[in-house]
Amino acid sequence: MNFNKAEFDKAFGISQQLPMSDKPEITFAGRSNVGKSSLLNKLFNRKNLARVSSVPGKTVTINFYNVDNQRFVDLPGYGYAKISKQERDRFGELMEGYFQSGRQINLVVQLIDMRHKPTADDYSMISFLEQMRIPFIVVLTKADKLKKKEYALREQSVITELNNPEYPVIPFSSVTGQGVDEIKKLIEKALEM
Repeated sequence: MNFNKAEFDKAFGISQQLPMSDKPEITFAGRSNVGKSSLLNKLFNRKNLARVSSVPGKTVTINFYNVDNQRFVDLPGYGYAKISKQERDRFGELMEGYFQSGRQINLVVQLIDMRHKPTADDYSMISFLEQMRIPFIVVLTKADKLKKKEYALREQSVITELNNPEYPVIPFSSVTGQGVDEIKKLIEKALEM
């Protein structure tokens, strides 16, 4: 698969607008400001195809990308407190509409900030994916922001915090590219199913 052949396709703000699912999808989820756009740009080998924002909660739509004739889906970040209840409700409806519309989701790439313990929202998302039997991996973002000792400690702690998971857990850095090849391999494997 050629990850460099990536282009933005469409964005949708309400679930009724979502196109029919006619091909396998690789979906990216995580809390606001966890680094989804940075991961996508690193995968695509592009600087800003996915818009990176310094303001959490900026992605308010489900963004679809065409990647070498495969579909990648960037979900809005969850857990950002400084949005209105109305906007939070719309996010909830959008996410629920996405996951419950019979889509061909071959893999969810669940992002968690490596520097911190997973949030209640992260645990809820993982639990939801397990209950729905949707295949997923966990990518630990911002790995480069930890000093060597902190890194080793967090790497061990996360495994305990995630209850010794059977799914892959991959430390990732958009700065150094750590983990990007492993993530690409898992995406390609998921698309073969």
